[in-house]
Amino acid sequence: MIIDGKHIGDECYVIAEIGHNHGGSLQTALEMIKVAKECGADAVKFQKRDNKTLYTKELYDSPYVNENSYGKTYGEHREALEFNDEYHKLQIYSKEIGITMFATAFDFKSADFLFDLGVPAFKIASGDLTNTPLLEYVAHFQKPMIVSTGGGTITDVVRAYSTIMPINSQLCFMQCTCSYPCDFKEMNLNVVKTYREIFPGIVVGLSAHDSGIAMSLVGYMLGARIIEKHFTLNRASKGTDHAFSLEPQGLRKLVRDLKRAHLALGDGIKQFYASESNGLRKMGKKLVVSSDLPIGHTLTYDDIAIKSPNDGLPPYEISNVIGKNTLRALKEDENVTFEDLVDG
Repeated sequence: MIIDGKHIGDECYVIAEIGHNHGGSLQTALEMIKVAKECGADAVKFQKRDNKTLYTKELYDSPYVNENSYGKTYGEHREALEFNDEYHKLQIYSKEIGITMFATAFDFKSADFLFDLGVPAFKIASGDLTNTPLLEYVAHFQKPMIVSTGGGTITDVVRAYSTIMPINSQLCFMQCTCSYPCDFKEMNLNVVKTYREIFPGIVVGLSAHDSGIAMSLVGYMLGARIIEKHFTLNRASKGTDHAFSLEPQGLRKLVRDLKRAHLALGDGIKQFYASESNGLRKMGKKLVVSSDLPIGHTLTYDDIAIKSPNDGLPPYEISNVIGKNTLRALKEDENVTFEDLVDG
């Protein structure tokens, strides 16, 4: 999978999910893009809805009065958070500072809007895992698709796979649990391994709704190569998503730790590093004589001591010096060397 020119490989691709944590403010959204870039995220993601066609009239007009509400009805609340023309400014700014921007398409009109905008990838929310008409529609755009699988069974995931793959092979399935925040015992991170086994030809990722960053690192170690975490400037802000979102310090640490994990895995070939020399000099051992020895002495195990530093024969050579005769007198703690010995 290639997103905006970046190949998704062994190094983890981090998406800062802004969603609607901008509170309907363009300036806040721009600041969040800037901070996400500074924290090292590869991409920022928003959510696009055509609210009047997405919701039934009953739900759209239903009362929505609570501490997180931006309107008296659910429709007013959603419209207050929705961006339209603002997306062009968000896209231009993202390109200027060098971070990828795309969004979740919640419906057909939103998918068309994002396609016309020229986003480099499409996110599909867990709620649309079973929405095969939308999956098929977006697949025809021939853009990378990142599909969250929260709330689904493996049957649902296989169905989505069978819908998308004949049209578009640029696919990523994200293990996800649709609870906010997600209890650790329900994250089921081993599903990442399951997806890798069942769908070997696609990218597997993790959309983590837990509080913290540790489980994302576990997901990476299990094979997730795209990590998505909700992002906010202030977890105390108004809105339902802020409480389980990462603040800048958390996002920065997440990116840092994922990059360190990629480097730390190495190539699997056990080897010596020059940086180990100083430590091993003090901790490593060598063969020395345990007491003063005269010339012509035949070495026994009692004549040998194993001590630090390790600037002499390593202890595994002990069997190769026992029984040999000294060619010169040796002092206590002096290194045992083959040059000072001859066969007895």
